[in-house]
Amino acid sequence: MTQSTKQFEVLRWASLFLEKHDREPRVAEILLQHHLHVTRSQFFMLMQDPIPQDIVNRFQADIEKHAETGIPVQHLTGFESFYGRDFTVNKHVLIPRPETEELVQHVIQHAENRDNERLTIVDIGTGSGVIAITLALELPHATIYATDISKYALMVAKQNAEKLQANVTFLQGDFLQPVIGEGIQADIIVSNPPYIAKADAHSLSDTVKNFDPELALFAENNGLAAYQKIIGQAPKVIRKRGLLAFEIGHEQSETMHKLIHEVFPKSNVTTIQDINKKDRIVSAEINNKL
Repeated sequence: MTQSTKQFEVLRWASLFLEKHDREPRVAEILLQHHLHVTRSQFFMLMQDPIPQDIVNRFQADIEKHAETGIPVQHLTGFESFYGRDFTVNKHVLIPRPETEELVQHVIQHAENRDNERLTIVDIGTGSGVIAITLALELPHATIYATDISKYALMVAKQNAEKLQANVTFLQGDFLQPVIGEGIQADIIVSNPPYIAKADAHSLSDTVKNFDPELALFAENNGLAAYQKIIGQAPKVIRKRGLLAFEIGHEQSETMHKLIHEVFPKSNVTTIQDINKKDRIVSAEINNKL
């Protein structure tokens, strides 16, 4: 490609190159928009404009790197959009998925149905902080805590909270342990913990298994260990009339109901399907403690 290469020509080359390497062609559009520092509408208006060679070179290098290694486009751009906001992401945190927005929406609706009580919400395994930060911004009267065992993930989460001006208290530790240590009582516990069995790693794309942190993907006990730990710790934290809300693997619903009822026998447990009609959220209204 020469100095006078037009935008549509660069985009066409990249799309065909990605398709040839069995990658999603739309990545070309996302990356080129990023390198040009333009909005989506501007991007399509500039199709006939030439692109400076230095930008073409950097863009081409990213396209080739993605095609050859599977590195996520979010690691190349440095961010991912979630609930209408851009969050910094890197190798230390799970790239947020659209399904998790549905978990956040469920918690928001539950909180709003409680007539704007001054609720305390705890996000377990916060990663980049997308759940906790979004809840803090959407529910400004709530008090939000977020935990993660990874100090590197918490660095990313704190950076996102500062950038988006969200009031979240971050605590380092294993699941609910730092919350228990601080004597915090929660009205809502929400979590998108690791829930993939290590035996299923082969079924994941290289973009996921080679770049998302293992700590955020895999759990022992056939993917259930994190849920078992959180549910087991929950009686020390959850208030009466509290809510447990989990993102789950689409085959884990029945087991999750059993795990919750073993600890909270009178709780009202429901499963909510995602936009693709797969079981994705298990929600439990806690009517009793042990």
